[in-house]
Amino acid sequence: MIGGLGLTSLLRWPAAIVNGQAARLRAAAVSRAAAAAPAVTLPSGRDLRLDLFRGIALWLIFLDHIPENVVNWFTIRNYGFSDATEIFIFISGYTAAFVYGRAMRERGFIVSSARILRRAWQIYVAHIFLFTIFMAEIAYVAATFENPLYAEEMNILGFLKEPDVTIFQALLLKFKPVNMDVLPLYIVLLLLFPPMLFVLLRQPALALIGSAVVYVLALHYDINIPAYPNGVWYFNPFAWQLLFVFGAWCAVGGAQRLAGFLRSRIVFAVAVVYLLFAFDVTLTWHFESLQFLVPNWLGALIYPIDKTNLDVLRFAHFLALAAITVRFVSRDWPGLKWPLLQPAIRCGQHSLEIFCLGVFLAFAGQFVVSQWSGGPLIQAAISLAGILIMVATANLLSWYKNMEGRTQQKRAQPAHETLAGDEA
Repeated sequence: MIGGLGLTSLLRWPAAIVNGQAARLRAAAVSRAAAAAPAVTLPSGRDLRLDLFRGIALWLIFLDHIPENVVNWFTIRNYGFSDATEIFIFISGYTAAFVYGRAMRERGFIVSSARILRRAWQIYVAHIFLFTIFMAEIAYVAATFENPLYAEEMNILGFLKEPDVTIFQALLLKFKPVNMDVLPLYIVLLLLFPPMLFVLLRQPALALIGSAVVYVLALHYDINIPAYPNGVWYFNPFAWQLLFVFGAWCAVGGAQRLAGFLRSRIVFAVAVVYLLFAFDVTLTWHFESLQFLVPNWLGALIYPIDKTNLDVLRFAHFLALAAITVRFVSRDWPGLKWPLLQPAIRCGQHSLEIFCLGVFLAFAGQFVVSQWSGGPLIQAAISLAGILIMVATANLLSWYKNMEGRTQQKRAQPAHETLAGDEA
């Protein structure tokens, strides 16, 4: 029996060797597949913080677009280098990577790129529609009240003189009235996003470094897109893409990598000190008696703080705000369920529609304030009314979306029951 066992063992040795080699080959193949697969982990579930701060940013953009408005003193642009635009672009990059990154991993580059380009087309159509309504609004007000200053202030004199040429330039995104610069920037960023997202999902650090290189080259060589009838784009896409890509980088794992860094007390202290520094500097813009806070050597070092090319000081200011915000507002923060914050969250969930509405309402508010010399109470009432209209519209859109979803679910219910019955 011992001999038989020995013979059986000898006969099994080759098979064991072969099976062992096969197992090693399978393990090596799995390792190679894992190495080839994206090394990033996309977050799951909707982050209500993004909707909240995007909704607040939309309110701030609306308020900032009304000149001579006392409520503007409550927006962040008066207390630091950055403003609501940085918040909007960063969150746009984050959500784009969150939505389309998962699609690229599951369905491939072609399908996800088609979805991104379709979204860019939707925003382009919305921009042209808004442009048409906006031009009609300004032209009607200027003609009705015989005040050409409205047309001059909103940069549409060229449209009134040569509407055919101006409309063609608007279709090319080269002509943009005042307050309509954000959507063309977002369109261009989305058009360039598919290859960047492809790299982000595989080599996120390389993608971020490449974006920073483009930013530096744009600043050094003054690269921008020409505008019509003269000048360049107010938001240089070659510069602002850095903030958009940084948001996307955070969405594909960068936020997790920075989590420990952001919890550092040193980082928190540096962020607070920088925000105080920016606050001191911006105070000198409003009060001449405080000019001593910025000596000549410091002014020569930091000025001009350029918004067109996303000045480094603006970018750093946004990072400081983000670091402090993330420290105190976590993903599961109970305040996200407060009824008081739901209006802002709903506005953030319908950002495209609310932004377009905000541009229209901002000019209407500017017209009322300038035409009837509205004082602080009138200005506050107009600002509050505009935000309430935006909230009501967001609620209506949410209600319609929920009703549409329920209708589709009810339509799909009989088919589901029939299939289940057939299987039974």
